[in-house]
Amino acid sequence: MHIEILVEDSSGRTLLELLIPEVLGGYGDPHTWRLHSYKGIGRIPRGLVTTADPEKRMLLDQLPKLLRGYRRSPGIDAVIVIVDTDDRDCSSFLRELKEVAETCDMADKTLFRLAIEEIEAWYFGDREALLEAYPRARQNVLDSYVQDNVCGTWETLADAVYPGGSAAIKKVGWPLPGELKHQWAEEIGIFMNVDRNVSPSFCKLRDGLRRLAKSEEHE
Repeated sequence: MHIEILVEDSSGRTLLELLIPEVLGGYGDPHTWRLHSYKGIGRIPRGLVTTADPEKRMLLDQLPKLLRGYRRSPGIDAVIVIVDTDDRDCSSFLRELKEVAETCDMADKTLFRLAIEEIEAWYFGDREALLEAYPRARQNVLDSYVQDNVCGTWETLADAVYPGGSAAIKKVGWPLPGELKHQWAEEIGIFMNVDRNVSPSFCKLRDGLRRLAKSEEHE
């Protein structure tokens, strides 16, 4: 099986490069995949007609065009789209995304997975890995986090592991937040155990990928 995996930013790609082999096994043994990162989530275009500048690389802006292209491309067995929910209502957002796939005649090949509220929730889902990477993390902040809750997830992680917390990061401003998200992906991701993670949104990604792989093996 070959899977195309679309993720809204490059720090998410960094994390998934570490985790996908732990979910599916080694590349080419027997499954293959290709990861594509974008520069933000963007929005579903009106009428599903992509008019946004492709150079801006906003995922949802380009999604209808991408799915129609994949529909015409041989050798692609599935497409996985991974995005943060931020403050969106999960049910209605997922319904909108599925409608895009249906309209593009890709519903049977496209799997959407939502990180609640942000992909940083997945680090909290494996506290052992988080503490392996940051043994001096503030326990009171970790204990205050409710898994997969909408609470300002990356800021909570920053408050736990970064000197001065999220306030210090916001004071410096961009590009520090993006740089730290890459750092967290590399430094926590390397210790993560995909079967130990308790984040519901991560487990849905893991289990969905494994179901796809299993269905392919049984064909």
